[in-house]
Amino acid sequence: MTTGPFYLGVDLGSTTAKAVVIDGDGEIVSSSTIAMGAVSRAGMQRAVDEALASAGITTADLSGTISTGYGRRLVPGAQRTFTEITCHARGTSAMVPGVRLVIDIGGQDSKAITVDDDGLVQEFAMNDRCASGTGRFYEVLAQSIDVPLEEVGALALTGSNDLEVSTMCATFAETEIVSLLAQDAPIADIASSVHRAIAARTLALVAQVGRHTPVVLTGGVAQNPAAVAFLARALNTEVLVPPHPQITGAYGAALLARDADKRGRVVVDDVAGADELFPRPSQPHSCGSCDGTLTSASTPTSVDLGLPIRLGG
Repeated sequence: MTTGPFYLGVDLGSTTAKAVVIDGDGEIVSSSTIAMGAVSRAGMQRAVDEALASAGITTADLSGTISTGYGRRLVPGAQRTFTEITCHARGTSAMVPGVRLVIDIGGQDSKAITVDDDGLVQEFAMNDRCASGTGRFYEVLAQSIDVPLEEVGALALTGSNDLEVSTMCATFAETEIVSLLAQDAPIADIASSVHRAIAARTLALVAQVGRHTPVVLTGGVAQNPAAVAFLARALNTEVLVPPHPQITGAYGAALLARDADKRGRVVVDDVAGADELFPRPSQPHSCGSCDGTLTSASTPTSVDLGLPIRLGG
C-alpha cells in the first residue's frame, strides 16, 4: 500500500466532477470521474468519496486539497481554489512534458493555453459563452442522428463526403442536421462534416494564442477519435492525448496542493481577475442575439498574462 502524504485535487466542471489523489512524489494513486449533467455538490462529493475509497484513505489522511472548475468554490475542505487555466496547464505539463499548446474541450467551454520552453503559461483563450465547439455540440449531433455519443467518433471517421454545415451554434445545429437528414444525407457524412466544422472552430480559438507544438488535447472530447483526427488535420500537426485526458485539471490541482505543502506556499499565481473571467456556473451561455457567428456574444476571451505564471516542479 502506498504511504502518505496524500493530496487531493478536485475539478468540478460544468458536466462532470473529477477527483485525483496523488502521493508525495506526485504519482496518481487514484482518480474518479462522475458525469453529472450539471454542476452538482452531490456529484462532486461522490467523485471525492470514490477517489478516497480507491486510495484507501479518508479526508483525515490528506495533507492538502485544492479545487478548480466552474464549481471550485463549492468544494468543502479546499485550502485554495485555482482556475482551470492554471490547473490544466500544471496537470498537462506533468502528464506530457514538453507540451507547448494545451487545447481543453469540456462540456460547455473550450480553452487554448500556450506553455513556453520553461513550462510557463504565456497566453490563453477560451470560449465559455457559446456552446459551439464544446462537448455539448457533440451531444446535439449524437441525439440528432440517434447514435450513442460514444460511437459518434468512430462513425465520423467513416464519412467520405464534406457536407456544408453553415450554423456553428448548438441551439440551431439540430435543425440543420435534421435538414441534412431530410435530404437523405448519410449519417456518417453528417457526423464527419460536423466534426470538421468543430475542428475549424477550434482552430479559430487557437489562432487567438498562436500555434505551437507539441499539441495536447484534454477533456472528455479527447476520447473521441474523430475529434482528435480532424483537429490534427486542421492544425496540420500531430495532436497528442494524455493517458487520462479528463483528469488533467484535477491532477494539476493535486500537484499544486503538494507544491504548497512541500514549499510552504503555492509556487504559481492564478489568473488575475479570475472571478470575472471564470464566473460561477449559475450564469448560462449568452445565446441571446447570437446568430452562430463570432459576435460579441460568442467571441472567445483571449488574455495575454503579461508576467509569466510559473508552473514550478
